[in-house]
Amino acid sequence: MTLAAMAPYKRTPPPLAARLFFATMLAVMGPVYWFLQRFKLDGKLFRSMRERQQKELKTKNPFKGYEPTERDVFVVTYVKSGTNWMMQLAHQLLFHGNGEFEHIHSVVPWPDTALMGPMTNYAIPIRDPRVWQASPEGKRVVKTHFRWEDVPYSPKAKYIIVIRDPKDVFVSSYHFFVKDGPLSFTNMSVAAFLETFLSDQFFMGGSWGSTTAAYWAQRDKPNVLICSFKEMRRDLAGSVNRVAQFLGVNASPEILQRVTELSSFNYMKTIDDKFSTGKFLSLRAAAPMMRKGTEGGSSELISPAQARRIDEYFMSELKRLGSDFPYEEFCRVSPGVRASAA
Repeated sequence: MTLAAMAPYKRTPPPLAARLFFATMLAVMGPVYWFLQRFKLDGKLFRSMRERQQKELKTKNPFKGYEPTERDVFVVTYVKSGTNWMMQLAHQLLFHGNGEFEHIHSVVPWPDTALMGPMTNYAIPIRDPRVWQASPEGKRVVKTHFRWEDVPYSPKAKYIIVIRDPKDVFVSSYHFFVKDGPLSFTNMSVAAFLETFLSDQFFMGGSWGSTTAAYWAQRDKPNVLICSFKEMRRDLAGSVNRVAQFLGVNASPEILQRVTELSSFNYMKTIDDKFSTGKFLSLRAAAPMMRKGTEGGSSELISPAQARRIDEYFMSELKRLGSDFPYEEFCRVSPGVRASAA
């Protein structure tokens, strides 16, 4: 089957009644959250949200029963860590720079969404074979934000993990989830959001520290590639070549150049709507998926003291977990932190 012959997987928006219900719920949650915040109960709310997520994952893991094959290229990331960037890069490599799609999730399964409710479960099913059948390489990309222990592993499949500086993850998460996203009704301050981020109960994926430690522990597996967001930003062409070699794609210089161009931030910004998920969650405008894509730009939102606090917290957390993750290679460490975090 050729790519041109492959019928695109059509996303079906939820019924208008469901979208209206969701919008109404957000409107009601505003006063409810104000009440919880007023009596300092908001922390318990977020802890209960995370506990519920973990409980559901144990009993309803959407990957349950799925055995990965040589057709699968998993892009595994913590939230807001360059997921769409790597999906685009890998997908284009697998299609030799001709990976057209209506929306990224018409070609990339995202099983995680099964836990988010029917309004977000619109990605192509993981068992749909059309994408890998149309790929010149006979492979397709699968997206997940799950922790390593919840991702199905097989030595036959490939796993690409992207790790980003937690300060930049925090800033991107605040803009995407709070300032312009589904938690905007909370009017949560940066300081309050930081308190949830620096804990195991961060409701968007748990602790960055423990998740990163588990990802890093897989680095010696021959079918696992760990990429630095910082390095991708500084040498995109080199990253494209590295991923191509890992996937066994024997691409010509022309193909590598085209994939690099299609994976550039400037190009991806022009097709942001093909990566957006927000418009299927409510009636409001969706937050941009590609906001800035910068590395080391956290000072736009957080103070130097808050940046140091993030560095110190996660460097200490990694040490407590016994991880030898090279924090300074992947992250821009705040001045004066090394001695205090040692």
